[in-house]
Amino acid sequence: MKRLLQVLLLLLVSGAAIVAGLAWWVDQSMRQGAQSLTGPVLLVIENGSSLNRVARQLDQAGLLSSRDAFVWYARYHGLAQRIKAGEYEMPPGISGVEVLDKLVAGDVYLHTVTLVEGWTYREALLALQAHPAIRATQSANDPARTMAELGRADLHPEGRFFPDTYRFERDTTDLQLLRVALERMDAELERAWNGRKPAIPVETPDELLTLASIIEKETALDSERPEIAGVFARRLEKRMRLQTDPTVIYGLGAAFDGNLRRRDLTTDTPYNTYTRHGLPPTPICLPGRESLAAAADPAAGTSLFFVATGDPDGSHYFSETLEEHNAAVARYLKKLKSGANR
Repeated sequence: MKRLLQVLLLLLVSGAAIVAGLAWWVDQSMRQGAQSLTGPVLLVIENGSSLNRVARQLDQAGLLSSRDAFVWYARYHGLAQRIKAGEYEMPPGISGVEVLDKLVAGDVYLHTVTLVEGWTYREALLALQAHPAIRATQSANDPARTMAELGRADLHPEGRFFPDTYRFERDTTDLQLLRVALERMDAELERAWNGRKPAIPVETPDELLTLASIIEKETALDSERPEIAGVFARRLEKRMRLQTDPTVIYGLGAAFDGNLRRRDLTTDTPYNTYTRHGLPPTPICLPGRESLAAAADPAAGTSLFFVATGDPDGSHYFSETLEEHNAAVARYLKKLKSGANR
């Protein structure tokens, strides 16, 4: 009997030693970094993937020192069923424990896409759809359907999406990102409208958005936006036509070939501010925060005209009288011609 007890005790001690040794090996394996990686690894964990399948993916990507250790560690700690599907970025040197922590936390990789100030709605949508991680669901030729799906069937899409850089998970749809950009523009427009000068010649937030979109297309210099806004505000107050080329170009649509001709300025469309008074019926592009702020708070002054200087910085010359403006236009054309002849 004594002999049996000794044997059992020996087996128990040996078993405990084996378990302890195994636990130590698993722990050491999981704490080792992915030494073979020379750069970040992106991998996608599909919905419904088993623990063994996940471990195989990680092992094939060079992220584990032992696939078995990963499986045993995840099961022992009750994490096998908590791994979340998604796309993950794993940096060089990451340990098995850190890999598992990312998978359990759902710390997925976020892609980025930028909607540029001054883009049209169509350009913005096509840029979203060109991104390999975005799933296209909308047609650029059916904006009415898109706006209806966004719950804004009463709105024209132009100018309604805030230009910014957005972060998103793989397989996000174009409609989901448009919704985020739409809500951002709602918030930015509300902020600009609430902070507007009382005397500005626009009556609704929509008119403010339209004016901001014209300012956006007229200059790339933030420092000029309030002054350009001031010119347009004074022209609206005096019932002068805005006479701004970007609205004419927008009205021409696909017919615009990059060369704005005199006949284009006299051909009437709803967006031709040479032939019609007031603002066009909708915005003409995606205005940024600076253009919204300028439309809400135009600079004071007396200038009623402006024209490009032709300088490399893209600046403009502002004039109070038509005579001064015509002289500035002549200088601009002369500089343009001089540059073309070099």
